[in-house]
Amino acid sequence: MKRNRREFVQVVGAGAAGLTIGGGRWAEASPHAAAAAGEDDGPVLLVGDKIAVTETANGKVRGYVLRGIHHFLGIPYGADTSGPNRFMPPRKPKPWPGVFPALWWGNSAPQNMENRYANTYASFRDRWNYDDVSEDCLRLNVFTPALDGARRPVLFWIHGGGFTAGNGIEQDGYNGENLARRGNIVFVSLNHRLGQLGFTNLAGACGEAFAASGNAGMLDIVAALEWVRDNIAAFGGDPGNVTIMGQSGGGAKVCILTAMPSAKGLFHKAVVLSGASLRAGDKEYSEKLGAYVLKEAGLTAAEVGKLQEMPWKEYYALAGRALQKLSAESGPGGGLRRGFSPSVDGVTLPQHPYFPEAAPTAAQVPMIICSTFHEQSASWVDASLEDMALEQVVERVKQRAGFGPGFGDKAADVVAAYAKAFPGKKPVEIWSLVTSNRQSVVALADAKSKQPAPVYVSWFGWQPPLFDGRLRAFHCVDICFWFYNTDLMLSHTGGGARPRKLAAQMSDYLVQFMKTGDPNGSGRVRWPRYTSANGETMILDDVCEVKNDPDREARKALPAI
Repeated sequence: MKRNRREFVQVVGAGAAGLTIGGGRWAEASPHAAAAAGEDDGPVLLVGDKIAVTETANGKVRGYVLRGIHHFLGIPYGADTSGPNRFMPPRKPKPWPGVFPALWWGNSAPQNMENRYANTYASFRDRWNYDDVSEDCLRLNVFTPALDGARRPVLFWIHGGGFTAGNGIEQDGYNGENLARRGNIVFVSLNHRLGQLGFTNLAGACGEAFAASGNAGMLDIVAALEWVRDNIAAFGGDPGNVTIMGQSGGGAKVCILTAMPSAKGLFHKAVVLSGASLRAGDKEYSEKLGAYVLKEAGLTAAEVGKLQEMPWKEYYALAGRALQKLSAESGPGGGLRRGFSPSVDGVTLPQHPYFPEAAPTAAQVPMIICSTFHEQSASWVDASLEDMALEQVVERVKQRAGFGPGFGDKAADVVAAYAKAFPGKKPVEIWSLVTSNRQSVVALADAKSKQPAPVYVSWFGWQPPLFDGRLRAFHCVDICFWFYNTDLMLSHTGGGARPRKLAAQMSDYLVQFMKTGDPNGSGRVRWPRYTSANGETMILDDVCEVKNDPDREARKALPAI
């Protein structure tokens, strides 16, 4: 199902002080920038043949200026990935004649778009932004204060959605305008290949020509970082000061990038939000999945070219059936490592990023790791769960715990440990804390802390007033705070002064980290470097404070990763 949100117009009210066009993509997110009533302040949007024009290695691009920030949308950083380019490493785009109109977002990568908006609750809360879907999807967006010779820090944003879904502007909170303005930085976001078309490992079945096929989607991201290295100076950015940042699946991609030799030197700091990932996929399993794809298609290795020729939707469905069959034979377990996802192939990705130890390519990269208190908060759409008993929590987490399998016979001990560590919390909140546990965050921080570069850990606990307070500090809610977009992503925050105050602190922490590799600066609570001994953790809430490993005793009850 395709929704055209470009014609959606909504006045969001005096509190947000702006007109929202295209589902919030052009919304005025800073009430301080709004003109006083009746003031003749002129246009806030400038677009024309000689406005926002700059040079790239492939030719000139033209964007537009909105509220003083230059926007360039949908710039090609790679060639079309269809046909003979399918399963191959990304190729550079051909130079274009004239000036490329970088005025609208690039195509989303092929993914499952069926019933995308069927869940009205999720659609309302997350304000999904999806338009055209195509294999010609290697596009990026740039937000910058000016086209000058300044060397501003660069933020390189990698979207979530596991390894199978999403795009660079999937949520309005991904918009880079406000952080570019507030921090005087350059903000870059991108689309790249996903799922079956980004991570089908045909190397085992089809040989050396397909050696990189299992990690093509990650190589796309490396190609975008190379584009930043070669072009970002023309947008007022510093290619020598790039911070990669991602949430959920994007956070996992950040972890993997730190272990990829081809990405070394293309970025200098890293931020992982709700996506702490120690491992990638296993080579043996990913190659077996590739062989199952060929078998499902009824093709020999010599006929692999037919997979490149078939329409992407047909291939997507075929590969999905192959995965279902292999998964049924392999049994439970493995999570993201058991599907179409990056894998340790020994070349593109020589080792698991942080298991059994941190990759040496990450040694000099400072890192921030953040998660939310309630990554999973099931009661937000079902108020009856607010009255559940602790015994019911035990039964539920036996079978399933958040994004992973349940705790089985250990469920009662785990729930009891969290109830003891967090007295006064309702059973439904204990359920959320258990299924949203910080085990992978702490494991990643422990591994990273053994390297020279510092790591800083935070835990986001701010709860929005929406849905009668049942949203809690859910998965994705923190993104718009880091980007100073709380008045833009109203369906996550409600807007207003309260979330804006925390957003100011968090965005300032981020910008300072981008500049120096240390988030600390004047006027904010000091954020200490993480150590395994103390587990220093910044609690991000209406009042920010540092606590030493606040859930350590509870985590002891969890099964080992």
